[in-house]
Amino acid sequence: MPLIIGVIVAVFLLLVVFISALGAVTSGGGDSICQPGPGSAATDDIPPAYLALYQKAGTQYGIGWNVLAAIGDTESDHGRGREPGIRSGTNEAGAAGPMQFIPGTWRAYAVDGNGDGHENIYDPADAIPSAARLLKANGAPARMERALFRYNHANWYVKKVLRRAAEYARDGDSSACAGGLIPASGQARVAVQAALRWIGTPYSWGGGGPGGPSEGFGRGAGIVGFDCSSLVQHAWHKAGISIARTSQEQWRTLPHVPTGQAQPGDLVFFAGSLGSRNAPGHVGMVIGGGRMVEAPRTGLRVRVATIGTRSDLVGYARPVQRR
Repeated sequence: MPLIIGVIVAVFLLLVVFISALGAVTSGGGDSICQPGPGSAATDDIPPAYLALYQKAGTQYGIGWNVLAAIGDTESDHGRGREPGIRSGTNEAGAAGPMQFIPGTWRAYAVDGNGDGHENIYDPADAIPSAARLLKANGAPARMERALFRYNHANWYVKKVLRRAAEYARDGDSSACAGGLIPASGQARVAVQAALRWIGTPYSWGGGGPGGPSEGFGRGAGIVGFDCSSLVQHAWHKAGISIARTSQEQWRTLPHVPTGQAQPGDLVFFAGSLGSRNAPGHVGMVIGGGRMVEAPRTGLRVRVATIGTRSDLVGYARPVQRR
């Protein structure tokens, strides 16, 4: 639930402007924020009306619907909870509604989501887009952990919401993230879909592997997610192909592909800030149309990005020949 002390609202709003601007810079400019479809965990658990509201607000504010759904699950079991404050009144902390807003925060961020001329803290049609608006103002999606911490000042809360968000999106339809460019069949299709399935997952230095996201070390300590090379390693593992763990080893051991012949599923390598043209420090997976899915860097999340004409582009490699 949001925790904002009334006497510092004015100062907070000034900080929001700064954080939002900074988030726009760190989010990578024109990189896409795609919305994978709900997986079985979402469709089995979330009431259809709530799921539609989460998806609508997610699209409108550029916030993952699954993150909004995870907040709704944590705060009120999607409005089904029996605790005080969900349908009327407030709980012991003074929060109200299915998304558990403190009244002062509600006044600052309330949205008339259904256009009925009223902003009702107990109506999910208003509360859900209001939560998306608050997250957006606090730096989401580029700084989702910070935005969630401002929503509820507890590290356990941030981890719980992100874990639940990943569960809701797992196995969902990710074809929209590739703009219809996913290969029609074969191992490349499996690999591309596997990588896209983790969009929105935190970058974690040293985290992740064939089995999925995991806690990293160093800069990735305490963060469950992927780094760039573990994401593509995991994706190709799901397709039945084992590749090396690091971008340097992947570039060294996989057959290279001429730039003009790269296909979805191929790996694209960049020198990056810690590598070189002989030992690339960054890798993504081609999805077609000049785009890739990547785990970019600490503080950001798995996303779809343009390959473009980056000066540090090293080349392409293919984990398996197409059949």
